[in-house]
Amino acid sequence: MSTKQATAGQDYTVIDSPLMTKVFCAFAGLALLSLAISFGGRWFGHSIALGGYSDDTTVHAVMIGDNVLAVPANTIRFADARRDGPAPRLDLYLRYPSMDGYSDAARDDFNGRGARRNILFLAFEPQMMSRGMSGRFAPIYQSLIEQPGTPGPHGIIRYAFKATSGYLNEVLAVAYRPGQEPFVARCLSGESARETLAPCERDILVGDRLSLTYRFPEELLGDWQALDKAVAAEAERILKMPR
Repeated sequence: MSTKQATAGQDYTVIDSPLMTKVFCAFAGLALLSLAISFGGRWFGHSIALGGYSDDTTVHAVMIGDNVLAVPANTIRFADARRDGPAPRLDLYLRYPSMDGYSDAARDDFNGRGARRNILFLAFEPQMMSRGMSGRFAPIYQSLIEQPGTPGPHGIIRYAFKATSGYLNEVLAVAYRPGQEPFVARCLSGESARETLAPCERDILVGDRLSLTYRFPEELLGDWQALDKAVAAEAERILKMPR
């Protein structure tokens, strides 16, 4: 509703306050929506450009049991795990040998388009077995492989699994170490290995009853000593044990 008033010989209309308020709110709402779309478009555009990765280096404290893992967001594989607090497990990916996370400069490596495969996939979870893979060689794996094996790089011997072992399209890579348990990893074979960024897998025990499984490219078997040492050192670095 409106009223007519005269001032200096001119007529003008005064709009009732409630109507003006509604009009103002409508325009303000449209402006905020436009602003949100603008910023949202930029954010999602950035997210899509990263292809699910994150280049955020904010460090998160993730708790698994009595273990606290301090890890940058750009090393955490899954978006919903990039937060502080307890978790049933934690999946990371790192570039070897620098052991760093995703960045724009490392985009090709993480997408498998680099000059060589060099991405490691790490999974921390509560320990389910009393021994790591090296400790399971003598009591378990040794009876499941065919003899003799095939020599590989730097002391690695590849063993085929017996048909009854249950490990289809896999081989066991073993490097014997005097006075120590052997280095042991399982690797996919054939076409499955060629189609996978990290076809080899090994697990070790770390922290307070934690199992760390790491997957890696088969090409890194030739560097197994440095690789295993780098993974163990990285686990020790990010694990912050409560005092």
